[in-house]
Amino acid sequence: MARIFDVVEYPNEMKDEIVHRFPEQGVADLRFGSQVIVRESQRAIFVRDGKALDQLGPGRHTISTANFPLLTRLLGIAFDNRTPFTAEVYFVSMREFADVKWGTAQPIIVRNSGVGLGISLIQGFGTYSFQVSDPQQFVTQIVGASQSYSLDSIENRLRAILLSKLQDILGTTTETQNVLQLIGLVEELGTAVKAKAQDDFAAIGLMLKTFYIASLKPSEKSADELRAMGMLDMNVYTQLQAADALRDAAKNPSGGAGLTAGIGAGVGLGNIISNAYSQNAAQNAQQAPAASQAAVPAIMTPADVAKVLSVTEADVLASIESGELKARKIGSVYRITKESLDEFLKG
Repeated sequence: MARIFDVVEYPNEMKDEIVHRFPEQGVADLRFGSQVIVRESQRAIFVRDGKALDQLGPGRHTISTANFPLLTRLLGIAFDNRTPFTAEVYFVSMREFADVKWGTAQPIIVRNSGVGLGISLIQGFGTYSFQVSDPQQFVTQIVGASQSYSLDSIENRLRAILLSKLQDILGTTTETQNVLQLIGLVEELGTAVKAKAQDDFAAIGLMLKTFYIASLKPSEKSADELRAMGMLDMNVYTQLQAADALRDAAKNPSGGAGLTAGIGAGVGLGNIISNAYSQNAAQNAQQAPAASQAAVPAIMTPADVAKVLSVTEADVLASIESGELKARKIGSVYRITKESLDEFLKG
């Protein structure tokens, strides 16, 4: 004969457990008059035939037609006050899950205007906290028929939401701020991520309480990975490989090099990177005259001039309208001669 539960409760602090199913296996045999005890930090969701029904807050509740209107309606008049019926009870923790860790497993690529290569790889880590805001929605959409649903079960999903929002905000912010400025905006960035992720959390019955960025800094990824992303040409790649080797030597004083080699490696690192960019600049300068002579046509549009000067078309039009760059207007469009451009560049 099936056991009838006269008292339903889950006396557990649920420190790392968000939802616990009662009973863990099968269904509970209950009856009207049974008691349901819900702790202060819990909510109880009754489920029958896969459908979430009544929700109970903290306190001692008696299963009755008054306290369980949806359950009573589903059971129908065939059940009198003492007839057993089956159901599942999900106890949901309403406490705040604080200090949950997040971090960038892979660096985030951002613009870094006016600095180095013009791009940067950013890594960060910090903490966040969340709380169940809609127990019934969370049980229905996320938990399903699981006997227990812990923090570990949902951490990856929440981290993915947060990192996607962080990447989006970093991309927008670096349109006007470089990476050095970005590092000083961790509080503002954290607030922006929290606001942007709130709807995604609410969609599964959760509330994002806090989101903190403890660290945000350029990545220490090797030259191999940068080159694999297509961010380095062979010359700079070779130079940075040498810099990596020198830096590793500086970090290993027991390897025979000692403090003197460490200092030398630090100086060498700066020189190598500086030399790499200097060499690239010299090569570009040598190649530029021949390329520009071949590329500049005799008559150009503002878009052609913008391409030659590596500026925006709006900048070219502004120079034309100010009279600095001579152009002839034909109808509604401008035409600029190569001679006018040369004269403009001479100042």
